[in-house]
Amino acid sequence: MLLGLGLVLFFILLALGTWQVQRLYWKEELLQTIDQRTHSGPVPLAEVEKRFAATGDVDYTPVTVTGTFLHQGERHFFATWEGQSGFDVFTPLHLEDGRFVLINRGFVPYDLKDPAKRPQSQGLGQVTVTGLARDPLPAKPSMMLPDNDPQKNIFYWKDRDAMAASAGLPAGAGLVPFFIDANAAPNPGGLPIGGVTIIDLPNSHLQYAVTWYGLAAALAGVLIFMLRHPAKEE
Repeated sequence: MLLGLGLVLFFILLALGTWQVQRLYWKEELLQTIDQRTHSGPVPLAEVEKRFAATGDVDYTPVTVTGTFLHQGERHFFATWEGQSGFDVFTPLHLEDGRFVLINRGFVPYDLKDPAKRPQSQGLGQVTVTGLARDPLPAKPSMMLPDNDPQKNIFYWKDRDAMAASAGLPAGAGLVPFFIDANAAPNPGGLPIGGVTIIDLPNSHLQYAVTWYGLAAALAGVLIFMLRHPAKEE
């Protein structure tokens, strides 16, 4: 009985170790893809849209867009930057072709959420923005996160559709299907602080694989000992 249970547990541990090895290869490929994308030159929005339509993934792809900011549509995503709490400012950019895209212009401290307190950041006229395309989230990433509060203009997760709707933007083809994080180029008045994209994907799968395989090896040793030294019946 014990040997049977031990064998089942042994194969479960092997399966867990193998799964972590597979995850390791996936994570290394993902990190390599991100590194290649972030070190490539920016491409026109139309090209990024083609890639998104084909693959659904353009995360961290450098892109350049031109348009006019609609500052009255600012959306505020709760964030921290260098230990300070505040908000990332997502502002609709009205493109030359009539469509819109939400641009993460960067971080403002908590007490400067109100645009009236930073009027210099509300520049007028046509601008060209270079940054990184960011895939939209399909759903709330964690039940631990508070619900977004569009009425107070505070978002705890990046719900593109809700942000756009609360900003009065059109849905469907009138809205670019991903975000853009602006780069660190200075904004008028120094705010928002651009270049806030954080690329930090933990890769502990090798450690986990070694742990599971190590436990499997230890259990194998115990099972071999039990086979060689069976318990004597009294």
